[in-house]
Amino acid sequence: MSTSLWIGLFQLFLVIGGALAVSLFIIDRLFPPVRHFHGPLAPDVHQPLARRTTTLPPPPLRWPLSPSWLPHYWQANVRLVGPLLVIWLLSVILPVILAVPFNQISILTGFPLGYYLNAQGTLICFVTLIFVYNWRMWLLDRRYGLEVPESPEDRQLRLRYSWRYLAFVAGLLLLLGLFIGLETWLTLPSFLIDWSFLALAIGLYAVIGIRSRADTLDAYYVADRKVPGILNGLATGSDWMSAASFISMAGALYLLGFEGLAYITGWTGGYVLLVLLLAPYLRKFGQYTLVDFIGARYPGAGARVIAAILSIIISFTYVTAQVTGIGIIMSRFLGLNYMIGVIVGLAAVLLCSFLGGMKAITWTQGVQGIILVFAYLVPVTWLALKLTGIPFPQLMYGEALHHIEKLEQLQGLTSYIEPFNNWSIWNYLALSLCLMLGTAGMPHILVRFYTVPTVQDSRKSVAWALVWICVLYLTAPAYAAFARWEILHSVVGRPVLELPEWTKRWAETGLLVIADDPDRGGNGDGILQYHELQIDQDLVVLSMPEIAELPATVVALVAAGGMAAALSTADGLLMVIASAVAHDIYHRTLNPQASSRERLLLGRLSILVVAILAALTALQRLAIIVQLVSWAFSFAAATIFPVLVLGVFWKRANSRGAVAGMICGFLVTASYMAITYFAPEWTILGISSSAAGIFGLPVNFLVTWLVSRHGPPPDPEVMALVDYVRYP
Repeated sequence: MSTSLWIGLFQLFLVIGGALAVSLFIIDRLFPPVRHFHGPLAPDVHQPLARRTTTLPPPPLRWPLSPSWLPHYWQANVRLVGPLLVIWLLSVILPVILAVPFNQISILTGFPLGYYLNAQGTLICFVTLIFVYNWRMWLLDRRYGLEVPESPEDRQLRLRYSWRYLAFVAGLLLLLGLFIGLETWLTLPSFLIDWSFLALAIGLYAVIGIRSRADTLDAYYVADRKVPGILNGLATGSDWMSAASFISMAGALYLLGFEGLAYITGWTGGYVLLVLLLAPYLRKFGQYTLVDFIGARYPGAGARVIAAILSIIISFTYVTAQVTGIGIIMSRFLGLNYMIGVIVGLAAVLLCSFLGGMKAITWTQGVQGIILVFAYLVPVTWLALKLTGIPFPQLMYGEALHHIEKLEQLQGLTSYIEPFNNWSIWNYLALSLCLMLGTAGMPHILVRFYTVPTVQDSRKSVAWALVWICVLYLTAPAYAAFARWEILHSVVGRPVLELPEWTKRWAETGLLVIADDPDRGGNGDGILQYHELQIDQDLVVLSMPEIAELPATVVALVAAGGMAAALSTADGLLMVIASAVAHDIYHRTLNPQASSRERLLLGRLSILVVAILAALTALQRLAIIVQLVSWAFSFAAATIFPVLVLGVFWKRANSRGAVAGMICGFLVTASYMAITYFAPEWTILGISSSAAGIFGLPVNFLVTWLVSRHGPPPDPEVMALVDYVRYP
């Protein structure tokens, strides 16, 4: 490595470190000293008619005796969960197995039935299952007198924030209209529009952060547990819809065709598992982090430290991907240097969201979620109206698929809708299951269910989160289909010198390569063939406004949406890392007497270090980053998810079993990843390294079961903890 490169890296470290240090200094001055509540240590017990206090977390190993009716209540719950899980599994597997024969049937606007079921039908089934479960559990809670009425304070808070978000939607529409008018009548420069949107968005996030300053640990870690279910669903959906979902998912569908639908299924089906198996019980436990539950359920430092380290590893890979997305958006739309874009994005995360910890993050993510969904829907809706005359892309892209099939036949291309052209069916199913199980084990999503007032609200928030997510995920296949239709119709087969202007602009970014030249593998005939057009998966969404010939205002809106997606997810991930270091490892394991001030300072230092490391990694623009994100899901599925589920549903699971299970699941998954990454031809049933968790998951379950069965049973207090979390 040359001396100049080392000097450049050192300068970069100083620049990023200086910017973040200034940001943290400002944060420290804006924060009042965080206070910790002192009071009785009794956990909140069952009170059917009175509002339960949720400010104090229940203390470890001091749990009340279970009520006499708990076995009947729990059996009714299990009898409901079992059939719903079977339906969930069948809704994932059957559309894949039957995709080929079902594709011979066309429905609605030209959808092949097999493609439609995997792109939209499965998602609709997931939403239905969650709402059925919520409805049946509401009836069960009423039967046992467990329904908690909404307090006047919570109702007032819900209405206040609902009206604020509605006012923001109206203001966003007016702002779009204003800028389109200025662009049309006054010929406002596009760079000025881009910078205006960025400044307004970051300024709004900063105002929310400052107004939501936290002065207690409950506010900093869990937003005082006062976030209404529907608004927590909005924040959870925003937290989940990262830069990968916003920028890259539609591009993956464009490049992979049917196989790309595995990501649609995988990144939504996990919410069914969350509501059925985890979210209500973690909320009833009611402390600060995911690792808190693992540490209390499996006493001893081993399980806690391993879970904390895994949370940090998983979250770091995700943060790096978000930082990469920020750099791409800044450099493409604002003309900034990639490095400067990364620094600006990280400063926005720190200044806008960490002023109030989870409290500020929650309300900021609500705004970011609205921006990113608007930014995602507007361009493709406009293009659907332009190409089909009907502004409903989720319904009309069936017509696009019909045209794509004809164009592919004329050009001699492999069918876009035919399944398993590149993957085996086993790889498709394994990846879908890994993504679903990994979703249910993702720390930054699980911690969101600590922020709601009650167990019932945690169930509602999962339902509303999936509804919000489906707005984007039902639209992603439409993005891919309309982009492919437009490219096959207006780009492929045309003279290179007569290509649309948008192709020339994007060719300058390197995300699109026109390789007609024989030196690049083309035939040099001056006519662009399909294989001579190389498209990066990040191009499809970012270029859609220009493909649809939309105003520069919409282009700026897409940039703001991509930034919102990256920032909202980075917020939650950095919060997980800070809490894992300061709360789970330092306070809970190394220094239980640590003061609130010490924990906060250590958390901020962790954020600073992780932010610098993520920036340095993102600056390398490693292609392996996308791979690492998939690996993170496999690790979550093979390590965290099994011990959480067994911790709730099997009392006999003990600490030794959990530690052995997590270690074995991690080792099996990592080994398969390493082998298939360096020797891609060596696979089992064609399963790629991205789905390696499918092997580690059963190993984790089996090892945990064997070790727990041959070891001592958990303490009676741990048994009492399991009973405690099983009823609201």
